[in-house]
Amino acid sequence: MSKFMLILYDRPADFANVTPEDMQRIIEEYNAWGRGLAERGKLGPSMKLKDEGGKHIAGNGSTVVRDGPYAEASEVIGGFYTIEAKNYDDAVSIASSCPHVKYSARIEVREVDF
Repeated sequence: MSKFMLILYDRPADFANVTPEDMQRIIEEYNAWGRGLAERGKLGPSMKLKDEGGKHIAGNGSTVVRDGPYAEASEVIGGFYTIEAKNYDDAVSIASSCPHVKYSARIEVREVDF
């Protein structure tokens, strides 16, 4: 089995008008999906990130730190899952079942090189 990281991108503005009750329902969808993966032994460390853009660090002889995301960016990395899968096809199949896809968000699937 290989390890993959599912990087979840979202647009916080898409959830600006979601009621607290609906947000709780959405969170439970993600929790149930993660529990299902854990029960099958396919889930590794996973976390939701805060909706603020964090800090972006760049260097080219000197270090520059900026608040992120950049003003023109409409999406941020909202969180990540690590999973075990046989190959990319299996990882993409698992990622495609994530509730994140249901909400028109984007998931990047990357194999971990260790």
